[in-house]
Amino acid sequence: MDGAADGRADGVVDVPSGRPAAVPTPPPGDPRLARLSLNQWTTRRLGVAEAVDACARFGIPAIGLWRQQVAEQGLARSAELVRAAGLRVSSLCRGGFLTAAGPAEAAAALDDNRRAIDEAAALAAGCLVLVVGGLPDGSRDLPGARARVSDALAELAPYARAAGVRLALEPLHPMYCADRAVLSTLGQALDLASRWPAATVGVVVDTFHLWWDPALPELIARAGERIAAFQVCDFLVPLPADLLLGRGMLGDGVIDFRPVRAAVDAAGYRGDIEVEIFNADVWAADPDQVIGTMLRRYVTEVL
Repeated sequence: MDGAADGRADGVVDVPSGRPAAVPTPPPGDPRLARLSLNQWTTRRLGVAEAVDACARFGIPAIGLWRQQVAEQGLARSAELVRAAGLRVSSLCRGGFLTAAGPAEAAAALDDNRRAIDEAAALAAGCLVLVVGGLPDGSRDLPGARARVSDALAELAPYARAAGVRLALEPLHPMYCADRAVLSTLGQALDLASRWPAATVGVVVDTFHLWWDPALPELIARAGERIAAFQVCDFLVPLPADLLLGRGMLGDGVIDFRPVRAAVDAAGYRGDIEVEIFNADVWAADPDQVIGTMLRRYVTEVL
């Protein structure tokens, strides 16, 4: 029992901040956890088997898997482990990187994305997240890169529809435009997704990437049924030297999560809320402590 009479956690410390926990850890079966999903990258050191076991022990009903770890575990075995634990696969990360200018590189990217779609189907994933890619080496042609993403989606969407897989375009914060994603706003992602049925191409609402946009409430309302995934983590200030690792534990940064969650709920999204954190200090901490902190902060910061 980690709860004190005043509702605070007695002797429990959050990681990586080292601050005393504000509330007891929600136990397995707590109804507040019904939509929570652990994105595997939050506990990056854990393979599929270990991450699935952790979800089962902590009462987390869904998991977001990554292709690298699935390949290490084996696709069939990963699917078996998830089914045996009674978990949902909220998402599979990731496909995309569709901006290559050379014909051979573009063909290779399409082939890899078709494999990713097949993997998502085998895992019964809620969606396949697409990080669309940045500028090719030596290029400054941003419109051209975005056009290649559109062309690639025209090839992949019919394949995904036939496989019963939903593609989810993830706009990334503008600081990643050059090297990771030429889609920087939810509006851009929606404009692109609108060319296909919502059941085939949706979008990801990720607080780290979108919190800054003054048009976010209106864009979430516009997204409606196209919201395929909702991911949460905090935005740290100052950012680390490696900008990719600027995602923080909920409550350790500057994001006000509740208005975003309320907007997503009002738009009709009823799916999982996935905690996805890229952070060296989080990865270095004990995974059980990370998950315990994640559960407590999910309750205090998101719900």
